[in-house]
Amino acid sequence: MRKPSRDDRVATSSKTKFDDSEESELSTSEDEGEIERELADVTFEELQKARSDGSHSVYKKPNEEKKPKRANKNRPMEASWKKPVGRFREVIQAPKKVARDPRFQSLCGTLNVEGFKKRYGFLYENELPAERKELQKQLKKSNDPDVIDELKSRIGWIDKQLKSETGKQTEAAILAEHKKKEREAAKQGKKPFYLKKSINIF
Repeated sequence: MRKPSRDDRVATSSKTKFDDSEESELSTSEDEGEIERELADVTFEELQKARSDGSHSVYKKPNEEKKPKRANKNRPMEASWKKPVGRFREVIQAPKKVARDPRFQSLCGTLNVEGFKKRYGFLYENELPAERKELQKQLKKSNDPDVIDELKSRIGWIDKQLKSETGKQTEAAILAEHKKKEREAAKQGKKPFYLKKSINIF
């Protein structure tokens, strides 16, 4: 009888290797088929509960990519050199500044016009007129054209503020007088007339 040659041995060993790999592939495909059949009967709601609770084991793919984690929060993230780095990335995680406008926030409360006038009336009665006089004195003394322009603009702003405040005061006085008359008329038995916001009596 002829002894089996070396080539025959190699061929038989390779065949056995292929057979083993085919068997393993078949077993994995059978396992996947069984899992798919089991999951086909399960409702979507139960799957969601199982995922959220973690009480039931949910099938996961074995070769699932894991996100890289840092060993320490102060260390930089390890990234693969094979993947290209994004052009724009956030280097420093700074907290965002949120702008707050007190006019449109309920936290700051509502404006009390009468209270504001009482608290800050001294600005229009004493401070701004005194500042205007001081600026006029400086205007007479100065020769620099830039300083003169700046002083004139400041004086003009003060004049505007004082003029608007006097106008507001006259409006408030007329409105108060109208309300007083209506109250007296209501006491006498007449029907009161309430002004609408759209009507301008001035």
